[in-house]
Amino acid sequence: MYQPQPFVTRLAFKSSDRPEAQEARERLVARYGDVGEDNAQVIVALGGDGFMLETLHEAIASQTPIYGMNRGSVGFLMNEYSEDGLLERINAAERAVIHPLAMVAIDSRRTQHRALAINEVSLLRQTRQTAKLRISIDGKVRMGELVCDGALLATPAGSTAYNLSAHGPIIPIDGHVLALTPISAFRPRRWRGALLPQSARVTFEILEADKRPVSAVADNFEVRDVMEVHISEDRGTSLSMLFDAGRSLEERVLAEQFSA
Repeated sequence: MYQPQPFVTRLAFKSSDRPEAQEARERLVARYGDVGEDNAQVIVALGGDGFMLETLHEAIASQTPIYGMNRGSVGFLMNEYSEDGLLERINAAERAVIHPLAMVAIDSRRTQHRALAINEVSLLRQTRQTAKLRISIDGKVRMGELVCDGALLATPAGSTAYNLSAHGPIIPIDGHVLALTPISAFRPRRWRGALLPQSARVTFEILEADKRPVSAVADNFEVRDVMEVHISEDRGTSLSMLFDAGRSLEERVLAEQFSA
């Protein structure tokens, strides 16, 4: 159980551009006040999962905990919306601490692009041609050639997102592993991916890149025409999400594995 110290009284509210989210922010600010993000003990994000990810990225420098309430279309990472007893809910909330993935993508001009990913880093073919990838783990080639639409490396928090849609495994938040998942693998056809230790350093090399261009995406940051992509967990960066008591992220991940 997460008990913030000192008792949380100072909040900042952020909303997505959806009308229902903006209207909710106006009502909540009128009721609880808004001290601004620089002075807030907790930031309340109003929207869907996409907005939660956006808010988490913006909070990387301050590492202010984020409490989300669903005013969007997808709310796996959000708490139920209610205007009553907000301070009590936040002070009784459970905290999930996550570490993002650090991506270094090198494009065809040999320019390096760096970004952090809370959910996953994905590689995707850019044209009708399938991608050809070579995958190395900690400097050792583990797959000489993967012919596919793409591949992704997901964090435990991101394992229920794109990774799950690509038939990857759901990972408990405290599982200390990463999911390496192919996207529509053609050769080897039966390869379903791998679970890697959280300390793993993963390198994707794009084969025949001039004929089979590939993009790399770290959450919502995209790099086109990549030649190499290096990914590792950034243990030096910690992000905190707050969940209502009894509805922790661990509980949501467990429940998702038994949903239809």
